[in-house]
Amino acid sequence: MITLTKEDGPADLDGVTHLSIGVSWDPTAGASGGVLGKLRRKTGTDLDLIAIAMSGSDPVRLAGLDSLDPMGNGSLLHSGDNQTGHGDGDDETVTVEFSRLPGAITAIVFVAAAYKKGSSFQKARNISFKVYDATGGSSQQVADIWPSLLSQDNGCAVAKAVKVGNSWKLEVINETGKIKQGDEHALMRFAVSK
Repeated sequence: MITLTKEDGPADLDGVTHLSIGVSWDPTAGASGGVLGKLRRKTGTDLDLIAIAMSGSDPVRLAGLDSLDPMGNGSLLHSGDNQTGHGDGDDETVTVEFSRLPGAITAIVFVAAAYKKGSSFQKARNISFKVYDATGGSSQQVADIWPSLLSQDNGCAVAKAVKVGNSWKLEVINETGKIKQGDEHALMRFAVSK
Protein backbone atom coordinates (compact mmCIF):
# COMPACT_ATOMS: atom_id res chain seq x y z
CA MET A 1 0.00 0.00 0.00
CA ILE A 2 1.29 3.46 -0.85
CA THR A 3 0.21 6.97 0.02
CA LEU A 4 -0.07 9.11 -3.10
CA THR A 5 0.96 12.74 -2.76
CA LYS A 6 0.95 15.76 -5.02
CA GLU A 7 4.76 15.69 -5.07
CA ASP A 8 4.80 12.15 -6.53
CA GLY A 9 3.40 13.37 -9.83
CA PRO A 10 0.93 11.39 -11.96
CA ALA A 11 0.70 7.63 -11.35
CA ASP A 12 0.28 5.39 -14.41
CA LEU A 13 -2.94 3.43 -14.49
CA ASP A 14 -1.66 0.96 -17.10
CA GLY A 15 -3.65 -2.27 -16.83
CA VAL A 16 -6.28 -0.67 -14.57
CA THR A 17 -9.61 -0.90 -16.38
CA HIS A 18 -11.80 -0.03 -13.36
CA LEU A 19 -10.71 2.57 -10.80
CA SER A 20 -12.60 3.31 -7.59
CA ILE A 21 -12.09 6.21 -5.19
CA GLY A 22 -13.75 5.92 -1.79
CA VAL A 23 -14.20 8.42 1.04
CA SER A 24 -15.02 7.67 4.65
CA TRP A 25 -15.48 9.86 7.70
CA ASP A 26 -16.80 9.72 11.22
CA PRO A 27 -19.16 12.26 12.77
CA THR A 28 -17.78 14.41 15.57
CA ALA A 29 -19.35 16.43 18.33
CA GLY A 30 -16.80 19.18 17.84
CA ALA A 31 -16.20 20.89 21.16
CA SER A 32 -19.57 19.77 22.52
CA GLY A 33 -19.74 17.15 25.21
CA GLY A 34 -22.67 15.69 27.11
CA VAL A 35 -26.10 15.30 25.56
CA LEU A 36 -25.50 17.88 22.78
CA GLY A 37 -22.29 16.10 21.75
CA LYS A 38 -24.03 12.71 21.65
CA LEU A 39 -26.81 14.19 19.53
CA ARG A 40 -24.32 15.70 17.05
CA ARG A 41 -22.45 12.39 16.74
CA LYS A 42 -25.75 10.57 16.22
CA THR A 43 -26.94 12.88 13.44
CA GLY A 44 -23.47 13.06 11.85
CA THR A 45 -22.46 15.41 9.05
CA ASP A 46 -22.92 15.10 5.30
CA LEU A 47 -19.76 15.16 3.22
CA ASP A 48 -19.98 14.36 -0.48
CA LEU A 49 -17.63 12.69 -2.94
CA ILE A 50 -18.31 14.07 -6.41
CA ALA A 51 -16.69 13.09 -9.71
CA ILE A 52 -16.85 15.64 -12.49
CA ALA A 53 -16.21 14.37 -16.02
CA MET A 54 -14.40 16.89 -18.17
CA SER A 55 -14.19 17.30 -21.92
CA GLY A 56 -11.15 19.51 -22.31
CA SER A 57 -11.76 22.37 -19.90
CA ASP A 58 -15.55 21.94 -19.85
CA PRO A 59 -17.38 19.99 -17.13
CA VAL A 60 -19.92 17.78 -18.91
CA ARG A 61 -21.22 15.27 -16.33
CA LEU A 62 -21.35 15.05 -12.55
CA ALA A 63 -21.50 11.80 -10.53
CA GLY A 64 -22.68 12.28 -6.98
CA LEU A 65 -25.33 14.15 -5.04
CA ASP A 66 -28.44 12.82 -6.82
CA SER A 67 -26.75 11.61 -10.04
CA LEU A 68 -25.52 8.02 -9.70
CA ASP A 69 -24.96 7.07 -13.37
CA PRO A 70 -24.54 10.34 -15.29
CA MET A 71 -23.26 8.68 -18.50
CA GLY A 72 -26.18 6.24 -18.53
CA ASN A 73 -23.92 3.30 -19.38
CA GLY A 74 -22.25 2.45 -16.05
CA SER A 75 -18.89 3.96 -17.00
CA LEU A 76 -19.01 6.47 -14.13
CA LEU A 77 -20.94 5.22 -11.10
CA HIS A 78 -21.55 6.76 -7.70
CA SER A 79 -22.53 4.51 -4.77
CA GLY A 80 -25.09 6.95 -3.34
CA ASP A 81 -25.26 9.73 -0.79
CA ASN A 82 -24.29 8.86 2.80
CA GLN A 83 -25.61 11.78 4.83
CA THR A 84 -24.12 10.96 8.23
CA GLY A 85 -20.73 9.23 8.00
CA HIS A 86 -22.05 6.36 10.13
CA GLY A 87 -20.99 2.81 9.33
CA ASP A 88 -17.81 0.94 8.52
CA GLY A 89 -15.78 1.14 5.33
CA ASP A 90 -16.21 3.74 2.62
CA ASP A 91 -19.19 6.02 3.02
CA GLU A 92 -19.27 7.02 -0.66
CA THR A 93 -17.47 5.57 -3.69
CA VAL A 94 -17.08 6.51 -7.34
CA THR A 95 -16.07 3.82 -9.84
CA VAL A 96 -14.78 4.58 -13.34
CA GLU A 97 -14.65 2.05 -16.18
CA PHE A 98 -12.25 3.75 -18.55
CA SER A 99 -13.04 1.75 -21.71
CA ARG A 100 -16.74 2.64 -21.55
CA LEU A 101 -16.26 6.37 -21.08
CA PRO A 102 -17.21 8.41 -24.14
CA GLY A 103 -14.14 9.36 -26.20
CA ALA A 104 -14.71 13.06 -25.53
CA ILE A 105 -14.00 12.62 -21.79
CA THR A 106 -10.41 13.71 -21.13
CA ALA A 107 -10.35 13.93 -17.32
CA ILE A 108 -12.33 13.17 -14.18
CA VAL A 109 -11.87 15.44 -11.16
CA PHE A 110 -12.68 13.91 -7.75
CA VAL A 111 -13.91 16.53 -5.27
CA ALA A 112 -14.76 16.11 -1.61
CA ALA A 113 -17.18 18.77 -0.44
CA ALA A 114 -19.26 19.84 2.50
CA TYR A 115 -21.80 20.73 -0.16
CA LYS A 116 -25.10 20.86 1.67
CA LYS A 117 -25.98 23.69 4.04
CA GLY A 118 -25.02 22.92 7.62
CA SER A 119 -22.29 20.43 6.67
CA SER A 120 -18.58 21.11 7.13
CA PHE A 121 -15.22 19.37 7.26
CA GLN A 122 -14.92 20.60 10.84
CA LYS A 123 -17.91 18.43 11.82
CA ALA A 124 -16.16 15.27 10.60
CA ARG A 125 -13.06 13.39 11.71
CA ASN A 126 -10.94 10.52 10.40
CA ILE A 127 -11.58 11.59 6.82
CA SER A 128 -9.79 9.23 4.46
CA PHE A 129 -9.61 8.63 0.73
CA LYS A 130 -8.79 5.23 -0.69
CA VAL A 131 -7.85 4.25 -4.23
CA TYR A 132 -8.91 0.80 -5.48
CA ASP A 133 -7.95 -1.19 -8.54
CA ALA A 134 -11.38 -2.66 -9.26
CA THR A 135 -10.23 -4.42 -12.45
CA GLY A 136 -11.84 -7.82 -12.92
CA GLY A 137 -14.44 -7.18 -10.23
CA SER A 138 -11.91 -7.09 -7.40
CA SER A 139 -11.72 -4.30 -4.88
CA GLN A 140 -8.03 -4.27 -4.01
CA GLN A 141 -6.96 -1.10 -2.24
CA VAL A 142 -3.75 0.11 -3.87
CA ALA A 143 -3.24 3.54 -2.34
CA ASP A 144 -4.35 6.16 0.16
CA ILE A 145 -4.66 9.89 -0.49
CA TRP A 146 -4.41 12.10 2.57
CA PRO A 147 -5.34 15.62 1.51
CA SER A 148 -5.03 18.50 3.91
CA LEU A 149 -8.41 19.39 5.34
CA LEU A 150 -7.10 21.82 7.97
CA SER A 151 -8.83 24.85 6.57
CA GLN A 152 -12.08 26.71 6.85
CA ASP A 153 -12.79 25.78 3.21
CA ASN A 154 -15.61 23.43 2.33
CA GLY A 155 -14.20 21.86 -0.83
CA CYS A 156 -11.12 19.82 -1.62
CA ALA A 157 -10.09 18.77 -5.12
CA VAL A 158 -8.60 15.44 -4.10
CA ALA A 159 -7.38 13.87 -7.34
CA LYS A 160 -7.76 13.87 -11.10
CA ALA A 161 -7.70 11.01 -13.60
CA VAL A 162 -6.29 12.35 -16.86
CA LYS A 163 -6.34 10.76 -20.31
CA VAL A 164 -2.92 10.76 -21.96
CA GLY A 165 -3.12 9.27 -25.46
CA ASN A 166 -4.95 5.96 -24.98
CA SER A 167 -4.01 5.53 -21.32
CA TRP A 168 -4.96 7.17 -18.04
CA LYS A 169 -2.95 8.63 -15.17
CA LEU A 170 -4.03 9.56 -11.65
CA GLU A 171 -2.62 12.66 -10.03
CA VAL A 172 -3.19 14.06 -6.56
CA ILE A 173 -4.37 17.67 -6.57
CA ASN A 174 -4.92 18.31 -2.84
CA GLU A 175 -6.21 21.87 -3.16
CA THR A 176 -8.94 23.31 -0.95
CA GLY A 177 -11.29 26.16 -1.70
CA LYS A 178 -14.66 27.70 -0.99
CA ILE A 179 -17.72 26.38 -2.80
CA LYS A 180 -21.09 28.06 -2.39
CA GLN A 181 -23.12 25.39 -0.63
CA GLY A 182 -25.97 23.99 -2.70
CA ASP A 183 -24.69 25.57 -5.95
CA GLU A 184 -23.84 22.93 -8.58
CA HIS A 185 -22.36 25.53 -10.94
CA ALA A 186 -19.98 26.72 -8.22
CA LEU A 187 -18.94 23.10 -7.67
CA MET A 188 -18.20 22.68 -11.39
CA ARG A 189 -16.29 25.98 -11.55
CA PHE A 190 -14.18 24.76 -8.62
CA ALA A 191 -13.36 21.53 -10.51
CA VAL A 192 -12.50 23.42 -13.72
CA SER A 193 -9.99 25.57 -11.82
CA LYS A 194 -8.04 22.46 -10.82
